[in-house]
Amino acid sequence: MPHTALVTPNARFTKAQRLLTPTAFKEVFDAPERKLHQSHLMAFVRTNTHGGARVGMAITKRKVPTAVMRNLIKRQIREQFRIKFFNLENKDIVFIIKKPLKGVNNKDLKNQINNILKKIEKK
Repeated sequence: MPHTALVTPNARFTKAQRLLTPTAFKEVFDAPERKLHQSHLMAFVRTNTHGGARVGMAITKRKVPTAVMRNLIKRQIREQFRIKFFNLENKDIVFIIKKPLKGVNNKDLKNQINNILKKIEKK
């Protein structure tokens, strides 16, 4: 039997997929094309010219006081973005926290992130 390897797209989260500079964040915050809301999360979305989607996160200490929880939120956003990257258009996406996440479990957080990303996906 011949050995066949399944070819899957590279699903890494690279530096090119991140918003890195304050200028890049400012462009998205100043003139978003869309604002997508969930109960605890909000995403600002703007078209970019970089040939792929990019994501940024503004998770403030005021809304999420513990570093452990802030890092968990960032990991969840990065992971869901990484999985859905190939279905996204050339958009810059910035996630923010609308209100404290007390009582929100990982499953609910993941669902909120996925709901936002589904709205952004290519039609």
